[in-house]
Amino acid sequence: MGVWDFIQNEVLGMKWLNRLIGDFLTVCGVDIGGKIGGSIQFFLYDMTKIMVLLGILILVISFIQSYFPPERTKKILGRFRGVWANCIAALLGMVTPFCSCSSIPLFIGFTSARLPLGVTFSFLISSPMVDLGSLVLLMSVFGWKIAVPYLLLGLVIAVVGGTLIDKIGLNDQVHEFIRKANSIDLPQEELTFKDRIQYAWEQLVSTAKKLFPYILIGVGIGALIHNWIPEDYIIQLLGKGNPFGVAIATVTGVPMYADIFGTIPIAEALLNKGAQLGVVLSFMMSVTTLSLPSIIMLKKAIKPKLLCIFVVICTIGIIIVGYFFNAIQNLII
Repeated sequence: MGVWDFIQNEVLGMKWLNRLIGDFLTVCGVDIGGKIGGSIQFFLYDMTKIMVLLGILILVISFIQSYFPPERTKKILGRFRGVWANCIAALLGMVTPFCSCSSIPLFIGFTSARLPLGVTFSFLISSPMVDLGSLVLLMSVFGWKIAVPYLLLGLVIAVVGGTLIDKIGLNDQVHEFIRKANSIDLPQEELTFKDRIQYAWEQLVSTAKKLFPYILIGVGIGALIHNWIPEDYIIQLLGKGNPFGVAIATVTGVPMYADIFGTIPIAEALLNKGAQLGVVLSFMMSVTTLSLPSIIMLKKAIKPKLLCIFVVICTIGIIIVGYFFNAIQNLII
Protein backbone atom coordinates (compact mmCIF):
# COMPACT_ATOMS: atom_id res chain seq x y z
CA MET A 1 0.00 0.00 0.00
CA GLY A 2 1.39 3.38 -1.04
CA VAL A 3 1.55 6.41 1.22
CA TRP A 4 -1.42 8.11 -0.42
CA ASP A 5 -3.51 4.91 -0.30
CA PHE A 6 -2.71 4.65 3.41
CA ILE A 7 -3.83 8.25 4.00
CA GLN A 8 -6.94 7.70 1.89
CA ASN A 9 -8.02 4.39 3.43
CA GLU A 10 -6.66 4.36 6.97
CA VAL A 11 -6.43 8.05 7.96
CA LEU A 12 -9.32 9.72 6.15
CA GLY A 13 -11.41 6.62 5.48
CA MET A 14 -10.69 5.05 8.89
CA LYS A 15 -10.96 1.51 7.47
CA TRP A 16 -9.18 0.29 10.60
CA LEU A 17 -12.20 1.46 12.59
CA ASN A 18 -14.55 -0.57 10.41
CA ARG A 19 -12.42 -3.68 10.94
CA LEU A 20 -12.28 -3.02 14.68
CA ILE A 21 -16.05 -2.62 14.94
CA GLY A 22 -16.56 -5.76 12.83
CA ASP A 23 -14.24 -7.79 15.10
CA PHE A 24 -15.97 -6.45 18.22
CA LEU A 25 -19.43 -7.33 16.93
CA THR A 26 -18.23 -10.78 15.91
CA VAL A 27 -16.85 -11.40 19.41
CA CYS A 28 -20.22 -10.31 20.78
CA GLY A 29 -21.90 -12.97 18.65
CA VAL A 30 -23.32 -10.63 15.99
CA ASP A 31 -23.31 -11.98 12.42
CA ILE A 32 -21.94 -9.00 10.48
CA GLY A 33 -22.61 -10.88 7.24
CA GLY A 34 -26.34 -10.74 7.91
CA LYS A 35 -28.67 -7.83 7.29
CA ILE A 36 -29.07 -6.82 10.94
CA GLY A 37 -25.40 -7.28 11.82
CA GLY A 38 -24.29 -5.51 8.65
CA SER A 39 -26.62 -2.61 9.40
CA ILE A 40 -25.25 -2.29 12.93
CA GLN A 41 -21.66 -2.30 11.66
CA PHE A 42 -22.42 0.26 8.95
CA PHE A 43 -24.22 2.51 11.44
CA LEU A 44 -21.53 2.39 14.14
CA TYR A 45 -18.68 2.83 11.66
CA ASP A 46 -20.15 5.70 9.64
CA MET A 47 -21.54 7.48 12.70
CA THR A 48 -18.21 7.38 14.53
CA LYS A 49 -16.14 8.26 11.47
CA ILE A 50 -18.32 11.21 10.48
CA MET A 51 -18.51 12.65 14.00
CA VAL A 52 -14.72 12.40 14.43
CA LEU A 53 -14.07 14.04 11.06
CA LEU A 54 -16.75 16.63 11.80
CA GLY A 55 -15.09 17.58 15.08
CA ILE A 56 -11.64 17.94 13.55
CA LEU A 57 -12.90 19.83 10.51
CA ILE A 58 -15.02 22.28 12.49
CA LEU A 59 -12.12 23.08 14.80
CA VAL A 60 -9.73 23.69 11.89
CA ILE A 61 -12.16 25.55 9.64
CA SER A 62 -13.57 27.66 12.49
CA PHE A 63 -10.02 28.65 13.44
CA ILE A 64 -9.50 29.78 9.82
CA GLN A 65 -12.90 31.53 9.87
CA SER A 66 -11.76 33.61 12.83
CA TYR A 67 -9.44 35.44 10.44
CA PHE A 68 -12.36 36.24 8.10
CA PRO A 69 -15.18 37.86 10.10
CA PRO A 70 -18.06 39.28 7.97
CA GLU A 71 -16.68 42.83 8.08
CA ARG A 72 -13.26 41.75 6.81
CA THR A 73 -14.85 39.51 4.17
CA LYS A 74 -16.94 42.44 2.92
CA LYS A 75 -13.81 44.59 2.62
CA ILE A 76 -11.99 41.85 0.70
CA LEU A 77 -14.87 41.38 -1.72
CA GLY A 78 -15.22 45.14 -2.19
CA ARG A 79 -11.72 45.34 -3.66
CA PHE A 80 -12.57 43.23 -6.71
CA ARG A 81 -14.76 43.76 -9.75
CA GLY A 82 -16.24 41.59 -12.48
CA VAL A 83 -15.61 37.87 -12.71
CA TRP A 84 -12.64 38.14 -10.35
CA ALA A 85 -15.00 39.30 -7.62
CA ASN A 86 -17.21 36.25 -8.25
CA CYS A 87 -14.16 33.97 -8.06
CA ILE A 88 -13.00 35.47 -4.75
CA ALA A 89 -16.55 35.26 -3.34
CA ALA A 90 -16.79 31.59 -4.32
CA LEU A 91 -13.41 30.85 -2.72
CA LEU A 92 -14.35 32.69 0.48
CA GLY A 93 -17.53 30.62 0.56
CA MET A 94 -15.33 27.57 1.14
CA VAL A 95 -14.37 28.75 4.65
CA THR A 96 -17.82 29.69 5.90
CA PRO A 97 -20.78 27.96 7.64
CA PHE A 98 -21.59 24.33 6.91
CA CYS A 99 -25.13 24.65 5.56
CA SER A 100 -27.12 26.99 3.32
CA CYS A 101 -29.36 28.33 6.12
CA SER A 102 -26.27 29.50 8.01
CA SER A 103 -24.95 31.27 4.90
CA ILE A 104 -28.10 33.30 4.22
CA PRO A 105 -27.59 35.83 7.07
CA LEU A 106 -24.10 36.53 5.68
CA PHE A 107 -25.60 36.90 2.19
CA ILE A 108 -28.08 39.48 3.55
CA GLY A 109 -25.27 41.36 5.29
CA PHE A 110 -23.17 41.48 2.11
CA THR A 111 -26.16 42.65 0.06
CA SER A 112 -26.99 45.44 2.51
CA ALA A 113 -23.33 46.49 2.31
CA ARG A 114 -23.94 47.27 -1.39
CA LEU A 115 -21.76 44.49 -2.72
CA PRO A 116 -22.74 43.47 -6.28
CA LEU A 117 -25.66 41.05 -6.24
CA GLY A 118 -23.91 38.50 -8.45
CA VAL A 119 -20.92 38.44 -6.11
CA THR A 120 -23.09 37.73 -3.08
CA PHE A 121 -24.82 34.91 -4.96
CA SER A 122 -21.48 33.33 -5.88
CA PHE A 123 -20.77 33.26 -2.16
CA LEU A 124 -24.24 31.89 -1.35
CA ILE A 125 -23.90 29.03 -3.85
CA SER A 126 -20.38 27.94 -2.97
CA SER A 127 -20.69 28.18 0.82
CA PRO A 128 -22.86 25.09 1.42
CA MET A 129 -21.88 23.26 -1.77
CA VAL A 130 -18.08 23.18 -1.64
CA ASP A 131 -16.82 24.10 1.82
CA LEU A 132 -13.50 22.64 2.95
CA GLY A 133 -15.33 20.14 5.12
CA SER A 134 -17.05 18.63 2.08
CA LEU A 135 -13.68 18.26 0.33
CA VAL A 136 -12.12 16.28 3.19
CA LEU A 137 -15.24 14.19 3.80
CA LEU A 138 -15.60 13.36 0.10
CA MET A 139 -11.94 12.33 0.01
CA SER A 140 -12.50 10.06 3.02
CA VAL A 141 -15.33 8.21 1.24
CA PHE A 142 -14.80 8.54 -2.53
CA GLY A 143 -11.13 9.52 -2.90
CA TRP A 144 -9.42 12.59 -4.34
CA LYS A 145 -10.23 11.70 -7.96
CA ILE A 146 -13.87 12.43 -7.17
CA ALA A 147 -13.50 15.03 -4.41
CA VAL A 148 -11.28 17.46 -6.33
CA PRO A 149 -13.41 17.61 -9.53
CA TYR A 150 -16.53 17.93 -7.32
CA LEU A 151 -14.96 20.93 -5.59
CA LEU A 152 -13.81 22.58 -8.82
CA LEU A 153 -17.13 22.07 -10.60
CA GLY A 154 -18.99 23.42 -7.56
CA LEU A 155 -16.86 26.56 -7.73
CA VAL A 156 -17.63 26.84 -11.46
CA ILE A 157 -21.37 26.68 -10.74
CA ALA A 158 -20.95 29.41 -8.11
CA VAL A 159 -18.93 31.71 -10.38
CA VAL A 160 -21.06 31.19 -13.49
CA GLY A 161 -24.31 31.43 -11.52
CA GLY A 162 -23.29 34.64 -9.79
CA THR A 163 -22.04 36.15 -13.06
CA LEU A 164 -25.31 35.35 -14.86
CA ILE A 165 -27.38 36.90 -12.06
CA ASP A 166 -25.18 40.00 -12.21
CA LYS A 167 -25.52 40.29 -16.02
CA ILE A 168 -29.30 39.90 -15.96
CA GLY A 169 -29.57 42.90 -13.65
CA LEU A 170 -31.88 41.95 -10.81
CA ASN A 171 -30.97 44.42 -8.08
CA ASP A 172 -34.61 45.47 -7.81
CA GLN A 173 -35.50 41.88 -6.90
CA VAL A 174 -33.96 42.23 -3.44
CA HIS A 175 -36.49 43.29 -0.82
CA GLU A 176 -36.42 47.00 -0.11
CA PHE A 177 -35.66 46.72 3.60
CA ILE A 178 -32.35 45.02 2.73
CA ARG A 179 -31.43 47.41 -0.09
CA LYS A 180 -32.06 50.44 2.13
CA ALA A 181 -30.43 49.01 5.22
CA ASN A 182 -27.38 50.86 6.45
CA SER A 183 -24.27 48.76 6.74
CA ILE A 184 -22.23 49.67 9.81
CA ASP A 185 -18.58 48.65 9.94
CA LEU A 186 -17.76 48.04 13.55
CA PRO A 187 -14.13 48.22 14.65
CA GLN A 188 -12.62 44.75 14.67
CA GLU A 189 -10.97 43.60 17.85
CA GLU A 190 -7.79 41.66 17.15
CA LEU A 191 -8.18 38.15 18.51
CA THR A 192 -5.42 36.37 20.34
CA PHE A 193 -4.52 32.76 19.61
CA LYS A 194 -6.42 31.75 22.77
CA ASP A 195 -9.47 33.70 21.56
CA ARG A 196 -9.40 31.91 18.21
CA ILE A 197 -9.17 28.50 19.89
CA GLN A 198 -12.09 29.43 22.14
CA TYR A 199 -14.10 30.58 19.11
CA ALA A 200 -13.31 27.33 17.27
CA TRP A 201 -14.39 25.25 20.29
CA GLU A 202 -17.67 27.17 20.64
CA GLN A 203 -18.36 26.65 16.93
CA LEU A 204 -17.62 22.95 17.31
CA VAL A 205 -20.10 22.53 20.16
CA SER A 206 -22.91 24.56 18.56
CA THR A 207 -22.47 23.07 15.06
CA ALA A 208 -22.20 19.49 16.32
CA LYS A 209 -25.41 19.89 18.34
CA LYS A 210 -27.19 21.29 15.29
CA LEU A 211 -25.95 18.68 12.82
CA PHE A 212 -26.08 15.56 15.00
CA PRO A 213 -29.77 14.75 14.34
CA TYR A 214 -29.30 15.04 10.56
CA ILE A 215 -26.18 12.88 10.64
CA LEU A 216 -28.04 10.32 12.74
CA ILE A 217 -30.90 10.21 10.22
CA GLY A 218 -28.52 10.16 7.24
CA VAL A 219 -26.46 7.27 8.61
CA GLY A 220 -29.64 5.40 9.50
CA ILE A 221 -30.97 5.77 5.95
CA GLY A 222 -27.56 4.76 4.60
CA ALA A 223 -27.58 1.59 6.73
CA LEU A 224 -31.08 0.79 5.49
CA ILE A 225 -30.07 1.21 1.84
CA HIS A 226 -26.81 -0.66 2.34
CA ASN A 227 -28.33 -3.81 3.81
CA TRP A 228 -32.06 -3.94 3.14
CA ILE A 229 -32.91 -2.41 -0.25
CA PRO A 230 -32.28 -4.82 -3.17
CA GLU A 231 -29.41 -3.85 -5.45
CA ASP A 232 -31.50 -4.51 -8.57
CA TYR A 233 -34.01 -1.88 -7.46
CA ILE A 234 -31.31 0.78 -6.99
CA ILE A 235 -29.72 -0.05 -10.34
CA GLN A 236 -33.08 0.13 -12.11
CA LEU A 237 -33.99 3.49 -10.55
CA LEU A 238 -30.61 5.25 -10.30
CA GLY A 239 -28.20 3.12 -12.35
CA LYS A 240 -27.17 3.14 -15.99
CA GLY A 241 -30.56 1.86 -17.06
CA ASN A 242 -32.26 5.16 -16.18
CA PRO A 243 -31.07 8.19 -18.19
CA PHE A 244 -33.16 10.47 -15.96
CA GLY A 245 -31.47 9.35 -12.73
CA VAL A 246 -29.57 12.62 -12.31
CA ALA A 247 -32.70 14.73 -12.72
CA ILE A 248 -34.64 12.49 -10.30
CA ALA A 249 -31.87 12.71 -7.68
CA THR A 250 -31.62 16.50 -8.04
CA VAL A 251 -35.36 17.06 -7.62
CA THR A 252 -35.55 14.54 -4.76
CA GLY A 253 -32.87 16.40 -2.82
CA VAL A 254 -34.64 19.77 -2.83
CA PRO A 255 -37.28 19.13 -0.10
CA MET A 256 -34.66 17.75 2.27
CA TYR A 257 -32.66 19.71 4.79
CA ALA A 258 -29.21 18.40 5.62
CA ASP A 259 -25.58 19.19 5.01
CA ILE A 260 -22.73 17.24 3.48
CA PHE A 261 -22.23 15.27 6.69
CA GLY A 262 -25.81 14.01 6.65
CA THR A 263 -25.94 13.18 2.93
CA ILE A 264 -22.58 11.39 2.61
CA PRO A 265 -23.77 8.10 4.22
CA ILE A 266 -26.77 7.98 1.88
CA ALA A 267 -24.61 8.74 -1.17
CA GLU A 268 -22.04 6.12 -0.13
CA ALA A 269 -24.71 3.43 0.28
CA LEU A 270 -26.39 4.29 -3.03
CA LEU A 271 -23.08 4.17 -4.92
CA ASN A 272 -22.19 0.80 -3.38
CA LYS A 273 -25.61 -0.52 -4.43
CA GLY A 274 -25.10 0.39 -8.09
CA ALA A 275 -26.31 4.00 -8.43
CA GLN A 276 -24.30 6.05 -10.89
CA LEU A 277 -21.69 8.43 -9.51
CA GLY A 278 -23.26 11.52 -11.07
CA VAL A 279 -26.61 10.60 -9.56
CA VAL A 280 -25.35 10.46 -5.97
CA LEU A 281 -23.23 13.61 -6.34
CA SER A 282 -26.09 15.61 -7.87
CA PHE A 283 -28.27 14.44 -4.98
CA MET A 284 -25.67 15.72 -2.51
CA MET A 285 -25.34 19.07 -4.28
CA SER A 286 -29.11 19.50 -4.41
CA VAL A 287 -29.65 18.74 -0.73
CA THR A 288 -26.89 21.06 0.47
CA THR A 289 -27.58 23.96 -1.91
CA LEU A 290 -31.33 23.94 -2.63
CA SER A 291 -32.93 22.58 0.52
CA LEU A 292 -36.52 23.72 1.02
CA PRO A 293 -35.85 25.40 4.41
CA SER A 294 -33.07 27.52 2.92
CA ILE A 295 -35.29 28.53 -0.02
CA ILE A 296 -38.05 29.57 2.40
CA MET A 297 -35.54 31.62 4.38
CA LEU A 298 -34.09 33.16 1.22
CA LYS A 299 -37.59 34.15 0.07
CA LYS A 300 -37.69 36.61 2.97
CA ALA A 301 -34.71 38.43 1.45
CA ILE A 302 -35.36 38.30 -2.30
CA LYS A 303 -38.41 38.44 -4.55
CA PRO A 304 -39.92 35.43 -6.37
CA LYS A 305 -38.38 36.25 -9.77
CA LEU A 306 -34.82 36.28 -8.46
CA LEU A 307 -35.49 33.25 -6.27
CA CYS A 308 -36.74 31.26 -9.29
CA ILE A 309 -33.73 32.28 -11.38
CA PHE A 310 -31.39 31.26 -8.56
CA VAL A 311 -33.07 27.84 -8.26
CA VAL A 312 -33.09 27.28 -12.04
CA ILE A 313 -29.41 28.22 -12.44
CA CYS A 314 -28.35 25.95 -9.58
CA THR A 315 -30.56 23.08 -10.76
CA ILE A 316 -29.25 23.22 -14.34
CA GLY A 317 -25.66 23.45 -13.08
CA ILE A 318 -26.11 20.49 -10.73
CA ILE A 319 -27.71 18.35 -13.46
CA ILE A 320 -24.87 19.14 -15.90
CA VAL A 321 -22.31 18.21 -13.24
CA GLY A 322 -24.20 14.98 -12.55
CA TYR A 323 -24.17 13.87 -16.19
CA PHE A 324 -20.51 14.86 -16.46
CA PHE A 325 -19.59 12.56 -13.57
CA ASN A 326 -21.70 9.78 -15.10
CA ALA A 327 -19.71 10.16 -18.32
CA ILE A 328 -16.30 9.92 -16.62
CA GLN A 329 -17.25 7.41 -13.90
CA ASN A 330 -15.34 4.52 -15.46
CA LEU A 331 -12.21 6.68 -15.68
CA ILE A 332 -12.06 7.74 -12.02
CA ILE A 333 -13.47 4.74 -10.13
